[in-house]
Amino acid sequence: MANITFIEASGQSTTLNLPDGWSLMQGATANGVEGIIGECGGSCACATCHCYVDDFLASVLPAPAQGELDMLDNVTAERRPNSRLACQIKASAALEGGVVTLPECQE
Repeated sequence: MANITFIEASGQSTTLNLPDGWSLMQGATANGVEGIIGECGGSCACATCHCYVDDFLASVLPAPAQGELDMLDNVTAERRPNSRLACQIKASAALEGGVVTLPECQE
């Protein structure tokens, strides 16, 4: 389990305790976090779960796979060095305390 904080574009902050193995996209959509759509259901095929990870998460997450990098080319909001797809980030104790900021738009 990991406590992950999601910061919506509005500034609303929500901390969720996510079970190991759940993607951040699954956790956000299951708990009503505004700003993640996840149209493809987590198959890395739509880029509607674009997020910005904090420095801590960036330091502990594995590098994105080529498929994720390809999909990040399709994001609507500004792509930044810390852009990731929430469907590709799996919760684990190693992510405890991480913060994810959501962009103003996904589509």
